[in-house]
Amino acid sequence: MFSIQENLKIICIKYVSLPCNCSSLPQLVPDQVLKLKQLTVLTLAETNKVLPYDELMMELDVMNVRELEDFLINECMYAGIVRGKLDQLRRCFEIQFAAGRDLRPGQLGSMIQTLSNWLGSSDNLLVSIQEKIKWADTMSELDKKHRKEVEARVEEVKKSVSVKKLQTVSRPKLSSEGSRISTLNLVE
Repeated sequence: MFSIQENLKIICIKYVSLPCNCSSLPQLVPDQVLKLKQLTVLTLAETNKVLPYDELMMELDVMNVRELEDFLINECMYAGIVRGKLDQLRRCFEIQFAAGRDLRPGQLGSMIQTLSNWLGSSDNLLVSIQEKIKWADTMSELDKKHRKEVEARVEEVKKSVSVKKLQTVSRPKLSSEGSRISTLNLVE
């Protein structure tokens, strides 16, 4: 006879984990069997994004493809525990989303390592973004300084042009008829 804790471990892992000698286990009601099968799909979806029908049928103790697809659609997808695409041609279930599960013993170290790696990557990304912001600020300041210098130079040129007054000198010229015409010569 299994203890209550052993029964809970079996129920929480996956359906196929039930020992062959089920006579020592308490009889499962249909809701419990359904829950075990759903957990089995989630467990398989943790490691594989493409689940072959044959593997699912064996793990879930389902006899035919129709029964499997009905279970996946009605009891898994509609329940929101997985989202995916049933590929009848390739005879597989392509997982797009699977709900999270509680960590099992032995997974904590791996989860801590994964989160530590993510934290390190995030810190590196943050430093990189801060460096790019600093570079952009520096380039913006240089651009503003250059723009002010150009504007100051333009103003200088405008002032120097306006200060230099054009002087006009009149010189007489003869036309083809012999009359005098005055022309203006500009002198700086």
